[in-house]
Amino acid sequence: MGTRRKSRELTMQMLFQGDLGKQTPDEVRALFWPSRDDVDAETRGFAEDLYRVAAARQPEIDALIESHAQNWRLERMAVVDRNLLRAAVAEMLAYPNTPGAIIINESLEIARRYGAPESVQFLNGVLDAIARTILKQRLA
Repeated sequence: MGTRRKSRELTMQMLFQGDLGKQTPDEVRALFWPSRDDVDAETRGFAEDLYRVAAARQPEIDALIESHAQNWRLERMAVVDRNLLRAAVAEMLAYPNTPGAIIINESLEIARRYGAPESVQFLNGVLDAIARTILKQRLA
């Protein structure tokens, strides 16, 4: 597994932990990293960057997700799906030079590992719509 994919996976796991535990971002970090001493500095750094953006911009990210996930309220989505969406949208917002297709494909690979079989199609549709919206905003 590549460094970036591992970072994206770790970001989703931190978001998942915070979502279920209702912990602050600092509490999540304090509990999350001590058990992962095998993670290199580059992987951890990118994961931390994505997590920081996702946590800081969560209201904006959640609004984008809800506006593109037709007939789905965020709290009704599977926890893995919700947090994969948050991580991917955070990357789309914070890393405009990373093509949306790469972010989406990486998210789908993580979903295949952690999500339900129907998650991949759902995530693909929502992330594709969000990526198009973000691109339009940047070009405007």
